[in-house]
Amino acid sequence: MNRMLGALALVLSLVTVACAAEPVSETYGVPLDKAWSVTQAVLKQLGWDIEKADREIGWITTDSRRFEGEDYGVYAKGTRHRLVIHLKAAGTDRTTLSVERTVFKRERILWMDNDEPIATTDQTVEKSLLAAIRKSL
Repeated sequence: MNRMLGALALVLSLVTVACAAEPVSETYGVPLDKAWSVTQAVLKQLGWDIEKADREIGWITTDSRRFEGEDYGVYAKGTRHRLVIHLKAAGTDRTTLSVERTVFKRERILWMDNDEPIATTDQTVEKSLLAAIRKSL
């Protein structure tokens, strides 16, 4: 009986890790070019540095940033998160933005990063970004 309960607990924990939150999306009544420039400006205003951006494909990836833990250069231990924003034309003068946040634990020893993904269902960061973009449009 104990083995069966242990196996069930293991299966449930694996299912929980696999169930990450879906991206948060919103459609705005503006052309893709305007949504792109406003999104970049809002990210910078909110302190998110852009790591990669490809306007043709319509995605922006931010640098990861720490929201818990310590960072001493060659040594770091804590929790970080990164955003991926997808922008897609949804007809004439309409653009859909999707925001996906990745959360992970990072441990760095002598410039070697070890990142471990963390499942989360909290979408506060994604929703607040979309609200800030909506307000700026």
